[in-house]
This record gives sequence, structure tokens and C-alpha cells, in this order.
Amino acid sequence: MSFKTKINKYFTNHAETRENHEDASLQTHYYKTTKEKGINMLENYFTHSQVYEINATSKEHGEISVFVKKGKKVFIVATVIMVRPYHTAIDFSVTTESIFPFDFGYSTKVIQQLYNKVNQELQLITLKENG
Repeated sequence: MSFKTKINKYFTNHAETRENHEDASLQTHYYKTTKEKGINMLENYFTHSQVYEINATSKEHGEISVFVKKGKKVFIVATVIMVRPYHTAIDFSVTTESIFPFDFGYSTKVIQQLYNKVNQELQLITLKENG
């Protein structure tokens, strides 16, 4: 990861995952599941958590938008896309609202926490299997 990327991670209020991100913790995760099971897992987690509140769900588009109820004001969009049978990508986009235009890496930490939870619930496909 370049020095500029490290600096930008702390001086922004937004973080999102993508296929070939310089930061390995922000690369798209793939799971051995279907789109429906991935969305249902996330929906169930957000619904039963005291931290999150679901704003909207679009199963057709594979998206769930969520607010954080406690602590910092955070808006999350989770996207679930089935690449091929039992090979589903889950991406997150996180924006932190504050009076400052940066969150000192908080958005990235939220994504890492979400991926940790999903990794406990769904079978992660490693890079070797991802080919």
C-alpha cells in the first residue's frame, strides 16, 4: 500500500471495498453461498443487532442500506452479487457523518468489523479458490 493511500485512509470520511484495492482489508470478499443466502445473512445480522438499523433492502439489486444507531453516525451500503453458482461477492460502502471531512480511518474499521462477522457466518473463498 502506498504512502498516499495510507494517508488518504485517515483523512476521508468514506471507505469502500472493490476488486483490486491497494489495501488488502478493503478488497472484495467472495463466499461459497448464493446471493439469497448472503442477503438473508446480512439482513438477519443487521435486524438482530442493537447497533444497526436497516434503512432499505432491495433483494432484486442485492443491496441493503443501513444506519448505525449508536455512536458515530454511519451510513452503510452492502452489495451482494452472485458471480457464478456458489461464488458470491459481498462489498461494503461506508460513509461517516461528522463535522469534519475525515474520520481517522473509522469507515475502514467498520468494513473490517463487518467482514469479520460475515466470515464467521459464511464460508470465505480464499484467493487460490477464487481463480
